[in-house]
Amino acid sequence: MSLGRNALLAVLMAPVLAAPAHADRAAVEQAAYADLSISAPTAQFMTVCHGFGCQYRVELGFSLTDQATLRRLMAAGKASAASERKAVAAVGAWFDKRIAPLAGTAGHVARANRDYMFDKGQFDCIDTSRNITSLLLVLDELGLLKYHVVAEPEARGHIIDFNAPHATAVLVEKGSGVKWSVDAWTRSYGQAPEVMPLDRWKELD
Repeated sequence: MSLGRNALLAVLMAPVLAAPAHADRAAVEQAAYADLSISAPTAQFMTVCHGFGCQYRVELGFSLTDQATLRRLMAAGKASAASERKAVAAVGAWFDKRIAPLAGTAGHVARANRDYMFDKGQFDCIDTSRNITSLLLVLDELGLLKYHVVAEPEARGHIIDFNAPHATAVLVEKGSGVKWSVDAWTRSYGQAPEVMPLDRWKELD
């Protein structure tokens, strides 16, 4: 994938923090949004990034119907941390379809690379990592995350080791402190994001 220079530097230089017992929302928001100069999400609205490096932006308002849908989807994850992650993935698939009419992204492909740079209908990993982080923060604000807290996006790959840089949204499992990648960049339109242990995600190309 391809990242803008400023966004790339921000991701690669972001500090790796120990998993907190409770989310430090201000720290997550600073790490995720300060370099892009966009507002942090609320339960009522969020900024959706698209077109690579958050080059294009649209505002998504969460209606009462949207919030009811989020509650219904997340209700399937009440039993355990694993089931909550499955519910988050289902929410991610719903979210992709929800934002497509606004952002014009119904035709987006998995793993969009530099061939799609600045195509308004595509996402790079800066877009998806920020969008999914925003979505997770909305779930958190609505009280729908029981077993996880939201962490700042993390990255793998460095130019010096010839691996393409790639960023992901992150959840931290309460108690164990295990970090989980929630990666929508590897999925095409309407598909659920890939959820896996962050340590395993960091070993991938």
